[in-house]
Amino acid sequence: MSIHDERNSSPWKSYYGPNLGYVQEQYELFLNDPNAVEASVREMFLVWGAPPSTAAAFSSAAPASSAGAVQSGTAPAVGGPIDSNMLKKVVAAHQLMLNIRRYGHLGADINPLGISQAADTKLLDPETFGLTKEDLLSIPASLIWDNAPESIANGWDAIVRLREIYTRSAAFEFTHIHDENERSWLHKQAESGSFPAPLSNREKEALLERLMQVEQFESFIHKTFVGQKRFSIEGVDMLVPVLDEIVRATAHDGAHHIMIGMAHRGRLNVLTHVLGKPYEKIFSEFHHSPNKELVPSEGSMGINYGWSGDVKYHLGADRAFTEGETVRTKVTLANNPSHLEFINPVVEGFTRAAQEDRSKPGFPEQDLHSAVTVCVHGDAAFIGEGIVAETLNFNNLQGYRNGGTLHIIANNRLGFTTNSVDSRSTYYASDLAKGFDLPIIHVNADDPEACLAAIRLACEYRLRFQKGFVIDLIGYRRFGHNEMDDPEATQPLVYSKVRNHPTVATLYTKLLQSDKTVTEEQAAKLREKTASALQAGYDAMKANEGKAHVQIAQENGEVVPEDVSTAVPMETLKEINLELLNRPEGFTEYTKLQRILQRRATSLNDGEKLDWAHAEALAFATILADGTPIRLSGQDSERGTFAHRHIMLNDNATAKKFTPLHMFPQAKASFAVHNSPLSETAVLAFEYGYNVFAPESFVIWEAQFGDFANVAQVIFDQFMAAGRAKWSQKSGLAILLPHGYEGQGPEHSSARLERFLQLSADNNWTVANLTTSAQYFHLLRKQAAMLGSDNVRPLVLMAPKSLLRNPRVASHGVEFSEGSFKPVLPQFSFTEVKAAKDKVKRLILGTGKVMVDLEEAMSSGGEGDYAWLRVARVEQLYPLPQAELERVIGQFSKLEEIVWVQEEPKNQGSWSYMEPRLRDLAPGKVQVRYIGRPDRASTATGHQEIHAAEQNMIISSALNGQPFESSLVRG
Repeated sequence: MSIHDERNSSPWKSYYGPNLGYVQEQYELFLNDPNAVEASVREMFLVWGAPPSTAAAFSSAAPASSAGAVQSGTAPAVGGPIDSNMLKKVVAAHQLMLNIRRYGHLGADINPLGISQAADTKLLDPETFGLTKEDLLSIPASLIWDNAPESIANGWDAIVRLREIYTRSAAFEFTHIHDENERSWLHKQAESGSFPAPLSNREKEALLERLMQVEQFESFIHKTFVGQKRFSIEGVDMLVPVLDEIVRATAHDGAHHIMIGMAHRGRLNVLTHVLGKPYEKIFSEFHHSPNKELVPSEGSMGINYGWSGDVKYHLGADRAFTEGETVRTKVTLANNPSHLEFINPVVEGFTRAAQEDRSKPGFPEQDLHSAVTVCVHGDAAFIGEGIVAETLNFNNLQGYRNGGTLHIIANNRLGFTTNSVDSRSTYYASDLAKGFDLPIIHVNADDPEACLAAIRLACEYRLRFQKGFVIDLIGYRRFGHNEMDDPEATQPLVYSKVRNHPTVATLYTKLLQSDKTVTEEQAAKLREKTASALQAGYDAMKANEGKAHVQIAQENGEVVPEDVSTAVPMETLKEINLELLNRPEGFTEYTKLQRILQRRATSLNDGEKLDWAHAEALAFATILADGTPIRLSGQDSERGTFAHRHIMLNDNATAKKFTPLHMFPQAKASFAVHNSPLSETAVLAFEYGYNVFAPESFVIWEAQFGDFANVAQVIFDQFMAAGRAKWSQKSGLAILLPHGYEGQGPEHSSARLERFLQLSADNNWTVANLTTSAQYFHLLRKQAAMLGSDNVRPLVLMAPKSLLRNPRVASHGVEFSEGSFKPVLPQFSFTEVKAAKDKVKRLILGTGKVMVDLEEAMSSGGEGDYAWLRVARVEQLYPLPQAELERVIGQFSKLEEIVWVQEEPKNQGSWSYMEPRLRDLAPGKVQVRYIGRPDRASTATGHQEIHAAEQNMIISSALNGQPFESSLVRG
């Protein structure tokens, strides 16, 4: 190769702008002292010689006739002297461009009322960087703006155009995005000149009509149902057209399901216009609501008749969206409580369930394009509620990701009745999303076309990069927190502007009239059309007055008998058991774990027993063999908190993961196990949502320790315990909460059993506390068998800790092949002779680990030592197995007392729940007494020796034949 050819292939052509300036600086150092630069750079200069001068770059980058041509004469040749002053100006101009991209939003027109936080916009000015207009005119645009349109010739035009792009009614925050390809694509879209893309006249007229519908719907209710709450959308009216656009765009992109979660503000408008709920139904709910003087709450007795139900602005809906012959999508707005943002992880679970095919063994197959999540947030709630951050964290997690959630902040700049400065420390409500690598567009809610452009960009980004996006829809709130609230008491300046501020429908009407898209007569006809539809809905409601206006399933709370066979033939159990011990070829198993698991090979033989983890593995396998998919998640669920499960194995040489539940031949459905993030609330809500959407799936959430469940109390209270009663929302979600007193202190002893029992009513769930592995096996299979049926309920299980490896909890194989779940488990057989029964004075009842401790204590004495007492374990606490308890109590004609024994303090555990029920069951003069710890503020002592002393006192008091004078054990 000749020197000439070599120079033509030099690396200098890839350097321009500031990068070229950097190379020039390095070359100056090299000329003064070759050792002052890195060896690789020194070698480049020795091989290729001097880089092109800045001026030479100018002359080659800009047309000679352009305004940006160098004005100081002919540019020097390649390798000529360096114009260091011009080089500094290029670097400064490039920095100015970067600042406009990064901080342009600070000077943007994104607040409809013109009230914005003070922002320093000096970083957007050329003067800040020592640049004049003449300086910028002398710099070719291509040196500072890599996407510069051909019409932009010089630096001045480039900066003017960039400022226009980044400071208009849609402001972009993209510079925090880590991936350079994503960031470059986003800036290119913003700077392409097609944002916002022009709407056709037909699209503009349709948008105007929708805005009129949104506005007049609120106005009609305000005038017709005076003083009733509706949590108006007014001020962020564009939320409805934005959601319309999401439905249209994502449906055309192939989504079969669109899952929407939102709080109550604007919900009624979304229900009627996006979800298609008829005006008549909504007006009926208002018409039958009580006056606020009678019921000063957010309730609506009109929709509660004969059933608990929920207020109108908490209810969800479904809608089938079709367009042509190919676009068919189901849009779902989830039911939600007033606990803001807690619906977000629920709909994330909906979406993941909709995306997965669970019909084959192995992990479910996921199609990220088949379903989309849309979360509508309040501005104060987005930054204020921790559940938002927990949910955003799902974005890239294997067990929870769903291809990107579209987040819309319906930003009215108020939190309840306080200003933004009271609710956040960040500049924007959306700043939290930056930490999760999500692009953000702030958009003025009074600019309808910019709003639609923003959401189109968001949908395209999600489709391309499978990541979420945040639209900060900045508006205002036309009324107070609700329509009976006077906002001027707390926001006098804001509402002095709101009173005189035209609605977005009015503004857009004027805009379309000014550009001749619609005439005044056309606009008047659109208004009249909407008004007529609203009046027709009201008239229809009045005509049907007196008829049932709520069509919803009634629940009577009765326990439906369950005839579910859970035993599995021994031959089948043995076949599956051996299959679960197989490993892929070349799999290197951890030696210690291999020895433990291989012991299971003979556990079903006569005389052998199965421990808790083995029983669970067989339960899972047989459920999969029945064709029911399983999803298990928790903070260490692959291994198990107590290193007992090991359902997912790790190759000791390669760290590749493998579970036998994916490859055993009898499996007919998928099995997924995921170690979850350290979030109880969002993860539990996600699993609840997954199960509600996929009721045929056996979904299990496991707390690392049971007391961690108190972090998720909102989900238990508002969704799991009450979802069926409020929304007729059925769930078979199973919860495993490790519970038991082993002296680990107050934080890891109690799963707060009392709270679940306090929430128990209307047959809303099953609460159990088991003591044998066979009971666990059968209860899991029973729960799985009821999935998808009307009788399914969630299962709350107090899971064991020390009992996981206690030999007394292990069960014989025959109990799996011939047994069933028993709500009450007598510790002594009922086949004893009648004479022995006549001696029984005390019946001890209790639940969970303490009953195994009692058995162990009793095993040290002979049968005659305890002829005067009997023990029975209450394995299912709710629904209370009344018939079984009556049968146990009725065995003993000389019974004098029933004693409830528990480890938990008296004001905790199950005593408060069981006491009145036991008194109702106790015959005649039989006393009902309590043995356990006294009332305590904390769940348990933090001292091992005190724990042991208290535990021994409980056991000895329960087995003491002397009259039990005190109802407390004083530790």
